[in-house]
Amino acid sequence: MCGIVGYIGDKQAAPILLDGLSKLEYRGYDSAGIAVFDGQEIQIKKTMGRLKVLEELTHGGETMKGCCGIGHTRWATHGCPSDVNAHPHFNKDHSIAVVHNGIIENYAKLKKKLENKGYEFQSETDTEVLVHLLTDYYKGDPIEAIERVMHRVEGSYGLGIMFKDHPHHIYAARKDSPLIVGASSMGNLIASDVPAILKYTRSVYYMENEEIARLSGENIHFYNIDGEEIEKTPTTINWDINAAEKGGYEHFMLKEIYEEPKAVRDTISPRLKDDDIVIEELGMTDEEIRSIRKIDIVACGSASHVGMTAKYVIESMARIPVEVDVASEFRYREPIYEDNMLVIIISQSGETADSLAALRDAKNHGVRTLGIVNVVGSSIAREADNVMYTWAGPEISVATTKAYSAQLAAMYLLSMKFAKVRGMLTDEEFAQLRSDLIQLPDQIESLFGMKEKIQKFANRYLAAGHMFFIGRGIDYAIAMEGSLKLKEISYIHSEAYAAGELKHGTISLIEDGTLVVAVATQEKLYPKTISNIVEVKTRGAFVMALTNLGHTDIEKNADYVIYIPKTSQYFTNSLAIIPLQLFGYYVSVGRGLDVDKPRNLAKSVTVE
Repeated sequence: MCGIVGYIGDKQAAPILLDGLSKLEYRGYDSAGIAVFDGQEIQIKKTMGRLKVLEELTHGGETMKGCCGIGHTRWATHGCPSDVNAHPHFNKDHSIAVVHNGIIENYAKLKKKLENKGYEFQSETDTEVLVHLLTDYYKGDPIEAIERVMHRVEGSYGLGIMFKDHPHHIYAARKDSPLIVGASSMGNLIASDVPAILKYTRSVYYMENEEIARLSGENIHFYNIDGEEIEKTPTTINWDINAAEKGGYEHFMLKEIYEEPKAVRDTISPRLKDDDIVIEELGMTDEEIRSIRKIDIVACGSASHVGMTAKYVIESMARIPVEVDVASEFRYREPIYEDNMLVIIISQSGETADSLAALRDAKNHGVRTLGIVNVVGSSIAREADNVMYTWAGPEISVATTKAYSAQLAAMYLLSMKFAKVRGMLTDEEFAQLRSDLIQLPDQIESLFGMKEKIQKFANRYLAAGHMFFIGRGIDYAIAMEGSLKLKEISYIHSEAYAAGELKHGTISLIEDGTLVVAVATQEKLYPKTISNIVEVKTRGAFVMALTNLGHTDIEKNADYVIYIPKTSQYFTNSLAIIPLQLFGYYVSVGRGLDVDKPRNLAKSVTVE
């Protein structure tokens, strides 16, 4: 959730920290702060509000001199957004400063003990416990103090730490919250995510659970929780630095929508070889694929909607039973694990706390796991038995677009691979699906030509109180994602329903002028969806329909129609979602909202 940066080297730290935080603001924007050692003291500036407030307060970092510092942008968990609850947190004499991403679960118990020792707390945060614990344990050796704190606290944390007594070092520690260390010729850095340091280095160390890092301007040392030094190998990041910049677009979200053809193409192309689908990283023999008896897809948010689409595709195409679970519920329902079962975890960041916990639960029960992730070296990528990367590049907008499309493409590939190996597709059927898959990026790109038309329509609904999205089968999965896109960035109440369920209660909410978005791309279900359109029209709804080219008869019943190119019934989500993403985007723009940073949301949910 929260964003952490740190720098030590021969350059002024504050501008680098602010620049890094600007690349991480999608992780939280309730408040921001930086701490810099000026040669004498640790100077701290922090404030409630967006990062720009802090930038103005520090004149772009110019008022805070020093070559060593840490910074933070906050998504509030414990304690409301305020100046005092902003990070960095510090002890009474400003000799220790800490930034933290995560949740300390036993902070109340620890706080009481520290208060009994005479420590005074200024904030409502769980993080301040860490500062006072460090102060209590510090006897001159920072590593020893950090170790003792790590043994004492329960929960998750990514930490950046400064000690006044050790002005030539910054420290980092991690457990269940992402943290990376970057090495560069101008100094060394820490960050929650790659975009923060991509401008300065491509050489990155991924910290594992319960590891500590000590950084100077010239060296990086790593330790385990027992203080033993360990060796780590850096990873080279191949992301295009320009992908983390707006590149002339008004918002990252629009830029990333326009990057969807490339994201899909880059995910598909390396796996299409010699008229076949080759997924080497799957690590499964044909016999192992044929032995799969059940698949459970676990994900959160938009990724769970990918899972819903995949359920329809895999069950129909490969004839393997599929369950889809939201990750936050998966392990609490005590899932029934079976022999020859595959658990697929889908996550853009590869750090989603609930998804990671589900992965570990499956592994603890001896079940094979596959991660579908976008970030190389992320926790899910490292811990899953196998990982299949989606090559979407960095996604900055909180509302996912291109990562969602890349995840869909990955699941299409898996479905086709499984179906072919299991003998569920003829050679002709496989060849046609492969051809349709190859055409998808160009077909997605063709849909951008209707953006002005969609914007005009969106402007009619800027003041809407609520909307409904309906569909059947795969169209229901599309409806769920379209509804989510709208509500998370426009703050308009929106719900998605399986179209056939409307009559079981929801239709009572339809009144004159209510916008109903009806998705009708599935040929077998098309007549039934038309019937549902008639039902809502009868009760006064205004219907926006989304269907395949050629279905002009829908204009008899729908008030506004968007047509998508023809493709396989399995792949229509990849096309139908584009107009819905654009619709949500233009509603948000028209309402004057912050499209890339919707209220109360963060990009990567690394706490439960």
